[in-house]
Amino acid sequence: MAYRAPVGEFKFLFDHVVGMDRVTQTPLFAEAAGEVTEAILTEAGRMCEEILAPLQRVGDLNPAHLENGVVRCSPGFGDGYRAIAEGGWIGMAASAESGGMGLPVTLMTAVNEMMAGACLSLQLNPLMSQGQIEALEHHANDALKSVYLPKLISGEWCGTMNLTEPQAGSDVGALRCKAIANGDGTYAVSGTKIFISWADNDFSENVCHLVLARLPDSPPGTKGISLFMVPKLIPDAEGNPGESNSLKVVSLEHKLGLHASPTAVMEFAGATGWLVGEPNAGMKAMFTMMNNARLGVGVQGLGAAEGAYQKALSYAQERKQGRPMIKNGTGAIIDHADVRRMLLTMKSQIFAARAIALSCSVAIDMARATNRKEWQARAAFLTPITKAYGTDVGIDVASTGIQVHGGMGYIEETGAAQYLRDVRVTAIYEGTNGIQAMDLVARKMMDDGEAGYRLLEEIEGNAESARAVFPELAEALWLAAENLRETTEWLVAQNDLNERFAGAVPYLRAFALVLGADAHLRAAMAAGSGSARMHLAAFYIQRLLPEYTALLTHSRVGAKGLYTLSAEDLAEL
Repeated sequence: MAYRAPVGEFKFLFDHVVGMDRVTQTPLFAEAAGEVTEAILTEAGRMCEEILAPLQRVGDLNPAHLENGVVRCSPGFGDGYRAIAEGGWIGMAASAESGGMGLPVTLMTAVNEMMAGACLSLQLNPLMSQGQIEALEHHANDALKSVYLPKLISGEWCGTMNLTEPQAGSDVGALRCKAIANGDGTYAVSGTKIFISWADNDFSENVCHLVLARLPDSPPGTKGISLFMVPKLIPDAEGNPGESNSLKVVSLEHKLGLHASPTAVMEFAGATGWLVGEPNAGMKAMFTMMNNARLGVGVQGLGAAEGAYQKALSYAQERKQGRPMIKNGTGAIIDHADVRRMLLTMKSQIFAARAIALSCSVAIDMARATNRKEWQARAAFLTPITKAYGTDVGIDVASTGIQVHGGMGYIEETGAAQYLRDVRVTAIYEGTNGIQAMDLVARKMMDDGEAGYRLLEEIEGNAESARAVFPELAEALWLAAENLRETTEWLVAQNDLNERFAGAVPYLRAFALVLGADAHLRAAMAAGSGSARMHLAAFYIQRLLPEYTALLTHSRVGAKGLYTLSAEDLAEL
């Protein structure tokens, strides 16, 4: 089965569900309207189908490896990367002043998903560069921008993000990496970083590491962290790669999946670096990159889900087994009710999560184009939901894809298992999904829940508008939104954050289900009664949305009962 880029799905969502027209009606993004968007989606889809998709299995079977201190990438990955770079896909959303296209993040999100669906291991590379570009645009001085941005945007150089250390994990404030001023405007950066995606390659001219480190006498915790640009090769006076820096790839991780994406342990031994932003303000700068990456990682989950769904659908249409269960059945397993249930679940979940990701992207674009606080708050609120739900859906759909294949799904040669192995880490990196949920119910509710309430008001308004056409679906959505509002009020009233944290994951999932149902109902209204989209919406709202009831019940129990059993009790039970 060959991967098919879901170009038509993106066009429909842009036109009828997420309100892309609001973005292209702003002066900042007016040039991205109509034919431009269609041309970009079509061309990116072609590249994904013809150039990237054939690398999916090649990379899995021929992993990146370390050879005499040099990373050797999977066969064909250099050509695939050059196709991405030469097409301008890395710097799509970067400012025109820096050499980018200045296109909406919403359009970049669609292209990133198609690349992830075609070959997730390779797509992870430009995703890291995109995040670094945004961080530098917002926080670097002009000298750093002039050297690094043009090269990163063109794809001549690649970017990475160096946060995690062996003793710190998700507790970034516990990092020990040090930076000492050299007296010439540069710093000597020393320390070890782990889990560094695409820490090196053999196809770009340079690799640029953004590294979190501590200056001498800096405050403890996250308030004492600074951010540094530490390149593999130090640029010379003309900005070209010069002498080697004092850093190296110590080893590559042996991972469950993403075999073609080299994940490294990095050692910095007095490596030359340049401060990005202000001293001790590294977390602010790095969060710019991390928020970009959280949207991107949620979309990676969707890409893997789309690939897994397409493979499962193709197999279900071809695999003959049992007698036909329906009139005019073909004898293929797609005729069976349970297989049909699995496929509809996969398809409807992907549509819901994709709509959430694109809605988050629209909010980011509108915040940038209008500088209005309500759009900024919406983008912030939707980011953890996009990341967590997108990756959860990726895992769920990839796992279900194996189930559709039956025993053959467990056999590596079919390629079905690769999607699950590759996507599993997305729920862990860029902040685990549990951390995303805690962020949602704490930091993102510092406005007493106003951003969430505004979303719920829109959802209820959409349900009211749909009552005349789809009364049962509209009523189910309205009731779900109202129950979600009540639970949000309960969460906001909890002064003890642990009470919120205990039910944060089910709450995020419930909010995502309601957002997904809203997107499905909008799609049904646009397509009309009796349409395929109406039937898919009915499946999602009638069969998947009701899970919110149990999820919200779980959320409102709070921390009670989580600590009544001691660690010793758990070990003995």
